[in-house]
Amino acid sequence: MIGAIAGDIIGSPHEFDPIKTTDFPLFSAPSRFTDDTVLTIATAEAILTGGDYTRLYQSYGRRYPDAGYGGRFIHWIYEPEPRPYNSWGNGSAMRVSPIGFAFNSIEEVLAEARNSAAVTHNHPEGIKGAQATALAVYLARMGADKHTLKAEITARFGYNLDRTLDQIRPGYVFNESCRQTVPEALIAFLESDAFEDAVRKAVSLGGDSDTLACITGAVAQAHYGVPPSIIAETRSRLPDDLLHLLDRFAARFPAAAV
Repeated sequence: MIGAIAGDIIGSPHEFDPIKTTDFPLFSAPSRFTDDTVLTIATAEAILTGGDYTRLYQSYGRRYPDAGYGGRFIHWIYEPEPRPYNSWGNGSAMRVSPIGFAFNSIEEVLAEARNSAAVTHNHPEGIKGAQATALAVYLARMGADKHTLKAEITARFGYNLDRTLDQIRPGYVFNESCRQTVPEALIAFLESDAFEDAVRKAVSLGGDSDTLACITGAVAQAHYGVPPSIIAETRSRLPDDLLHLLDRFAARFPAAAV
């Protein structure tokens, strides 16, 4: 889970100032956690406590109202009787990584990813993006090699993972859909050779960079681990309440910590 949060923070300066290169400062003054981190932590708390996803997403969203949520979600968090709004956006995928670290079968991962998405992102593409991301984290955590992971995600979800970043990058622009975020984030992981390389490649696509890097970072953590220096810098940019929950989750699911 720390890999997703690191990716979010690393990608944040470029969300609305896209770059098409891997050569950029990994952390800089504008690097900050966004809604990706806030809702990832909310998902982790739901798993730890058996809490309700709707209640926790609303609670965390209200606690951090300026984290950069989508327009529909920011209204949803204040609704007295919130209902899913058929979103196909990448918000379902950005917050789902704790599920890949916490559950111990493909069936459990897919079911819980659906549950976490469906409270807001109940469109089939929103569900699919969450499931694909959580499953990729789970497979990487369980030691699947990249060929196996790619084949499994392709077979289950129909994503085209045969493209290269060099093919994608020139025409790729900011896109909030799962359909045009999750496959690209997974390709960044598949082409990488280390955690930092994976996140840099995700940001270099020039799209919704914090979410791309959040998704890539989650899978890359499960496969490579996260360098201690990146963990330390990431933790230094989080408030105490988010750190506390992060540490509680890591104590129960140690793979999520490194």
